[in-house]
Amino acid sequence: MKALLMALVDAPPGIALTTLCWMLIGLIVGSFLNVVIHRIPVMLQRETDNFIAIERDEPAPHEGHYSLLFPRSACPACGHGLSVLDNIPLLSWVWLRGRCRYCRAPISARYPLVELLSALLSGWVIWRLGSDVNGLAALLLVWILLALAFIDLDTQFLPDNLTLPLLWVGLLFNISAIFTPLTDAVLGAAAGYLVLWLVYWGYRLVTGKEGMGYGDFKLLAALGAWLGWMMLPLIVLLSSAVGAVVGVLLILLRGHQRDKPIPFGPFLALAGVVALLYGQHIIDLWLSVS
Repeated sequence: MKALLMALVDAPPGIALTTLCWMLIGLIVGSFLNVVIHRIPVMLQRETDNFIAIERDEPAPHEGHYSLLFPRSACPACGHGLSVLDNIPLLSWVWLRGRCRYCRAPISARYPLVELLSALLSGWVIWRLGSDVNGLAALLLVWILLALAFIDLDTQFLPDNLTLPLLWVGLLFNISAIFTPLTDAVLGAAAGYLVLWLVYWGYRLVTGKEGMGYGDFKLLAALGAWLGWMMLPLIVLLSSAVGAVVGVLLILLRGHQRDKPIPFGPFLALAGVVALLYGQHIIDLWLSVS
């Protein structure tokens, strides 16, 4: 954040203003991402519960329309509907001191965190890639990766209704080689899935346990579709290294149980963002010193 702000101070006024505008848009998008992060798992669970009930010739347990847009946002503690003033990105949480206006129940700091991350990442993407089709496509990728990371943190689940469209949209963008030639994108999608699929089955054959979920395969396939097969080694190495360090720290500092799984999706998402913004630079640097 400090580096971005310092860069904006020294930037030409037009570039600085464009970046700041997209940071503001990122705040608004972050507010919507909070809805996505909360509601998509609930929507999928409701669909599953209703399907099981129907198969058993039982009444559907969930009735009424529930989507990303309806019903309106409400406090999870008291159920009171939230007004526009309660939903101003970042500012409402600070003004209300992290508590519901109506029942004073605490509001998770995760909400302003997602909004802040969305704003900072949006500004950084536009700063690095510009506001043309490349930058706007990259924003879409980063926003979806942010949502997937927090959904995985909450549920240890990466929903198909985000990972699969992300894969296909990446391939469609690369018809015009926005990030990589289409051939490299197709190979990236296939290789991304197969790499973690092989790791999954190798680990399962050796230990008899599942080391990761199929959603991780699909997320890496989506990153391969966007960035090409050449970025996959960087993404896998970076996500594995960061995941290992975080896992060790959780065990040592917080007593995390060794047999309790740690979501891998956030590390893949982080590595994907790094590869998007700095991947070619890192690869060129590695090649120059090797």
